[in-house]
Amino acid sequence: MTEPTKSQEYSREEVGLALRNHGMHLEGLRYPVTPVGMHYLLIHYDIPFIDATTYELPVGGLVRNPLRLTLDDLKTRPAVTVPVVMECSGNGRAHLYPRPVSAPWREEAVGCAEWTGTPLRPILQEARLSDEAVEVVFAGYDRGVEGGVEQDFERSLPLEDALDDGVMLAYGMNGGPLPPQHGFPLRLIVPEWYGMASVKWLKEIRAIGEPFEGFQQTDRYRHKQSEEGPGSPMTRKNPHALMVPPGIPDYLSRVRHVRAGRTLVEGRAWSGWAPIESVEFSPDDGRTWDAAALGEPIGHYAWRPWSYEWDAEPGEHELCVRATDASGRTQPTDNDEAWNYGGYGANVLQRVPVIVD
Repeated sequence: MTEPTKSQEYSREEVGLALRNHGMHLEGLRYPVTPVGMHYLLIHYDIPFIDATTYELPVGGLVRNPLRLTLDDLKTRPAVTVPVVMECSGNGRAHLYPRPVSAPWREEAVGCAEWTGTPLRPILQEARLSDEAVEVVFAGYDRGVEGGVEQDFERSLPLEDALDDGVMLAYGMNGGPLPPQHGFPLRLIVPEWYGMASVKWLKEIRAIGEPFEGFQQTDRYRHKQSEEGPGSPMTRKNPHALMVPPGIPDYLSRVRHVRAGRTLVEGRAWSGWAPIESVEFSPDDGRTWDAAALGEPIGHYAWRPWSYEWDAEPGEHELCVRATDASGRTQPTDNDEAWNYGGYGANVLQRVPVIVD
């Protein structure tokens, strides 16, 4: 893993990652379901070209009844359509100091799409998992070199999590076919976890009898304070709230310009641990906080809308918002509290500079 840097200048390689992997436009928070073209993208290697007419998904390993499923087989099974907030585990990384070197996400690596597919649990039950199985590995067709290791992108889930009712194999997005960049023809959706768990371009599912030790499991996506030591694995999404930047932007700096008076500030909040219980708004960089009004999410795994009537007074302001979920988890007000070596799960406060005219 590349060493964090105290430089605020991005390398040529980081700029290349930022161009290849786009974030959601924050004004997209106005939509309960993020339009496909606005939804964030993180593509580790290349987008593989897969012929759906010959596609088959093997389900094997420690199972008594191995399966080979075509896309048509999967589409004949009971279908569900579920809105799910998906967030990159590196979201917020660019706000940390020293800055971890990787895709320089600020707060835009998120989206809430409606995924259509079939639940995974009945498929694993049909495959008849062996008593020795403890984890399920999901391999993608995307292949590359990372950390000096040539590899498919592979991740695993503990058996209990793989059998969760919400986990699904998705072949549709927002009412249409799954786009190539989002995992066509088939991807995994793990609703409450960060996006790295929702493996795209599924190549294989296999049950194993020991913890998976693939590169993306044991080297990447771990919360640790230094390069040494195993750290703890990234799993569920931390509570996070974002606002639609109010007013109109300066083209280059993106500083907002707002007219004085009552201004509606609105946004969305989510957590993979428990439902959102409160959202607070601050007009003065976190010195004072006031409760925002909460709306109802469109689904169990969707983000929750919130709004606040701000009495905007002339001058310069820095707006902030923070979320707390029903488990008591809340967003840290200090970026130092969110710092970790890889910049994962950094649910730092969104800060929006505003000039009120």
